[in-house]
Amino acid sequence: MPPIRTLKPNVTQEEAVRTFSALGFSALYWRMRIGRLQKIAGAYVPFRFYRVRYDLGRTPHMRLFALDAVDGSLDLFEFPHIPEERELLPVDGRNRLAPALPEDRGVELLREKVLRIVFQQGFFKLRQLRLDITREPSEIYLPYWLGFYGGGETVRCRVMDAVRRRIEGAKASAFFEQWLAA
Repeated sequence: MPPIRTLKPNVTQEEAVRTFSALGFSALYWRMRIGRLQKIAGAYVPFRFYRVRYDLGRTPHMRLFALDAVDGSLDLFEFPHIPEERELLPVDGRNRLAPALPEDRGVELLREKVLRIVFQQGFFKLRQLRLDITREPSEIYLPYWLGFYGGGETVRCRVMDAVRRRIEGAKASAFFEQWLAA
């Protein structure tokens, strides 16, 4: 497999292990429900870039979003610009998901997600909302840490976004568990 280009992670493996095995309420919940942290692994998800233009009131907005290219179910990333080569790392390895999202379905999902964001910004400022969505030719992989809990027949996955330094919810866990089961 050729190397992929990934955004540099903001969380090291040691930091991820500390977070997954911390003494907080969330970690305690996982230990009681599923078991102890057994293993940790990095995984990489492909994301496509889209420029979105819209008017909110009389103010034009242009934003750059990245949507996962697997099934579009993960949270959007917003970037000030397309990452430059110096912000990326080449990575070899098998823990990468394959892009599978058709382009037209990706635009449809992005439209729905951006509409939710825009409505949260100012529903009453909207008149005739028109989103102009342009696919950028760039695609990168974003890093995640996967913590595996339990043992025997029951192994569950907990997910940390290695860029935003946050533990993801059930949607991301199900996303990676489905990939691992396939």
